[in-house]
Amino acid sequence: MAWGVGGHPPKSQNRRRQFVSKPTLALTLAVASVPQTQMRTLDEKETTAVFEKLFKFVGNNLKNIVENPSHEGTESNPGRYCFRLQKNRVYYASESLVKRATNISREKLVSLGTQIGKFTHHENFHLTIHALSILAVNAKHKVWLKPTSEMSFLYGNHVLKGGLGRITENISPGDGVVVFSMSDVPLGFGVAAKSTANCRKLDPNGIVVLHQADIGEYLRMEDGL
Repeated sequence: MAWGVGGHPPKSQNRRRQFVSKPTLALTLAVASVPQTQMRTLDEKETTAVFEKLFKFVGNNLKNIVENPSHEGTESNPGRYCFRLQKNRVYYASESLVKRATNISREKLVSLGTQIGKFTHHENFHLTIHALSILAVNAKHKVWLKPTSEMSFLYGNHVLKGGLGRITENISPGDGVVVFSMSDVPLGFGVAAKSTANCRKLDPNGIVVLHQADIGEYLRMEDGL
């Protein structure tokens, strides 16, 4: 499958004292007094890596992310969102915001928009917890946790069958899954360890979803985010 080349920016996270999810995109500019690597659009290889990872969680809803209209700024015609790379981090921001960011010198622009993930030293792309708001509204596969199991997941543990409240149909092992509370609050995401059919026959201590990220990281890993 051929992907078009796009671009993207991060979201600054405020210190949190509770485990809460941020459903909207924070479209803010961050300026630093020290020089940073120039932000740029993703090349074809990077774009493919990002889109393949997103597709694993959102399926054909990836089109909604790429073609999402933006009604920001003074322009009458809505723009769209794009992807940008800053150092090893990938960001998602409106074209309007990216255009306005040109008023800040390139060496001082740290970030803009919402961070969705980062590339490792081996050039592998991983989604980060910041992408949760985007994944949650476009998720193809979902699970809901019982209230008694939420805290365990928010401390970085896998989802067990005994803590499963609900699960969507047609999940296969390896699919990207977004994890919600029973009140539909996005808690994080991971990878399916079992299919939907096999989950029904699984032992209560069996792993249903392998943990990848959760909103508890905003407290546990605050300095690293």
